[in-house]
Amino acid sequence: MAEPRFLIIADGAFGPETSKTADCAIRYVPERVAAVLDSTAAGRTAQDILGFGGSIPVVGTMEDGLALAPTALLIGIAPRGGRLPDEWRGWVATAIDHGLDIWSGLHTLIGDDPELAGRARAKGVRIFDLRRPPDILPVSNGRARQADALVVLTVGTDCNTGKMTAQLELLRGLEARGLRTRFVPTGQTGILIAGWGIAVDAVAADFIGGAVEQMVVEAAKDAEVVLVEGQGSLIHPGYSGVTLGLLHGSCPAAMILCHKVSRRLIGEYHKGTAWIEIPPLADVVRLYEEAAGWVHPSRVIGVALNTYDLPERTAAAAVARAARETGLPATDPVRFGSGPLVEAVAQAAARRRAAGSATPE
Repeated sequence: MAEPRFLIIADGAFGPETSKTADCAIRYVPERVAAVLDSTAAGRTAQDILGFGGSIPVVGTMEDGLALAPTALLIGIAPRGGRLPDEWRGWVATAIDHGLDIWSGLHTLIGDDPELAGRARAKGVRIFDLRRPPDILPVSNGRARQADALVVLTVGTDCNTGKMTAQLELLRGLEARGLRTRFVPTGQTGILIAGWGIAVDAVAADFIGGAVEQMVVEAAKDAEVVLVEGQGSLIHPGYSGVTLGLLHGSCPAAMILCHKVSRRLIGEYHKGTAWIEIPPLADVVRLYEEAAGWVHPSRVIGVALNTYDLPERTAAAAVARAARETGLPATDPVRFGSGPLVEAVAQAAARRRAAGSATPE
């Protein structure tokens, strides 16, 4: 199947914190992006808005986007609740009528919409609902703890802190170092980029752990390191359940803590709803290690910071402060490179290999 060329819908929300799916597609698969549709930013480029993406244009109308010859429409934001905004239905229908495949990470499954699905069948258009879970999933029973590979999970002080980005940057660095590494996507954007995975926030609660366990076991068959994409945060009042399911289902030997430096309150990017202060990083490290240890011992081995909205000197100082406060290697893997985290994971993998090959007394 030919790679799709996306027209990405992010109307009124194209930005560093408000259009995660669009942003990651532009960062990691820019060759697949024809344009972004945002009527509030028409005439600008991805580079202007995100600081990366080069000359990928932002268009103001569906007609302008279609003129750039996309082959697929991608829903590029994940609104709270994951619902398809009513005003976007017309755009999806227009895309179908022009023969574009539809890619969506919304909780609203477009393939289950009678009108849009029927229209797609009539036009011979495919609908890819990235959040559609498998029909059958197991309950976790700890199989991931027996994986031969080093399993590394990203965990966060909050949602939207860069857990997937940290893993993708680690993936590049570890592969460049010659380590056989697999990335396990657990959200719609990771699935879009990697081409496989399960969006665990669309899985019934009983099966979250089983879903990630199944993926870890599969990925570990041909890898030395398995990088599991984290979701949510243990201290987020809305999403702690999915975080704990991932933590116990993946049985990681190691974790990378992800934090957005300028954020003070959990979920403060959702206006008017934040009230829980983010604890000091050292406290969050202890929280995750204790919670992991209820099922399988694990240690946080590094800190990945998100500093995109800070001046360079302030960001560098934040990295140094995080390392000092936690006693762990720290970096912003996008801004300053993933080297310290790559080294921490490589050392952990080497220790694991040495322990596995040691001759028992």
